[in-house]
Amino acid sequence: MSSLLRGLKEYVPHPQPGTGELASSRLPHIDVTAVVTVTDDGGSSGVLRREQEILPPGDIRNCMVALSEDEALLSKLFEYRFEAGKGLKGHSFGNLFLTALTHLTGDFARSVALSSEVLASRGRIYPSTAADVTVEAVLENGSVVEGETNISASTSPVREVRLKPRRVKPLKETLDAIAQADLICFGPGSLFTSVIPNVLVEGIPEAIRKSAARKVYFVNLMWQAGETVGFTAADHVEALHRHSGPAVTDTIVINTRPITGSRRRRYAAQRLNPVPNDYARLHALGVRVVSRNLLARGEKIRHSPEATAAVAVELAQEARASRLGTRASLLSY
Repeated sequence: MSSLLRGLKEYVPHPQPGTGELASSRLPHIDVTAVVTVTDDGGSSGVLRREQEILPPGDIRNCMVALSEDEALLSKLFEYRFEAGKGLKGHSFGNLFLTALTHLTGDFARSVALSSEVLASRGRIYPSTAADVTVEAVLENGSVVEGETNISASTSPVREVRLKPRRVKPLKETLDAIAQADLICFGPGSLFTSVIPNVLVEGIPEAIRKSAARKVYFVNLMWQAGETVGFTAADHVEALHRHSGPAVTDTIVINTRPITGSRRRRYAAQRLNPVPNDYARLHALGVRVVSRNLLARGEKIRHSPEATAAVAVELAQEARASRLGTRASLLSY
């Protein structure tokens, strides 16, 4: 999701230095709310979660930095990861900052809002729930695996994911953002451990179905080890709908640029291939299919922030065609 947010922030008005006037580098102007899952249990986030008893900060930190000014020293500071030091090695400064602020305020969501102000983030960021929650998966072989790290390392395909505890509530601010949005975006991101956990939070699928917004799912570019090996684009959509119920998406966005060359070979060596676009099945699911060149340059296969954001803004404009000239609102999962 950080790739999408990095592109979207260019459309968000921000104060111009010395004038106080709002401006953005691109039109139209939009308003962004990001809702981030809080089930991470690996790396620095996992350690802080266990030892400091806070929600995992890593994914939220990534989104805050993505929405901040690229040139700002503070955003680089939040991404800085200690390479040595007993108890410090492996931790990022941003994770430690969020941990300290959570202890000071007694409220993780409040610490996220304050940190976003420090970074001058161009949007709001909310955890999907304030509850201490983990994700567990039922695999095709019948075994149950708990935790994002273990799910990603599993060799049997995922049949179902669920939250533990089962019933957790969202923030009121998230429900308000859903009700006000012109466009609700899912992904791109890990299907079973980043996208689907959001719609397992009590009340969120119902709020999305009631919303008049267009609901869009950005399909991943590649298979993900332990989660979606062998999946087509339609398999991704079916898995999302199976967990959330119908009508949480009405549009999907897929990449049409062929993935070739050395990048493709490196992933193929890990038995990971591009997600096939099975158009007939997608149309049979009743979703609108939007096809674009979404591939970023670089050694890693990633969505282009600029191209992905441009599609989102285009769809938001369509959804708000009857109210042209006003700001569009996007909600990103």
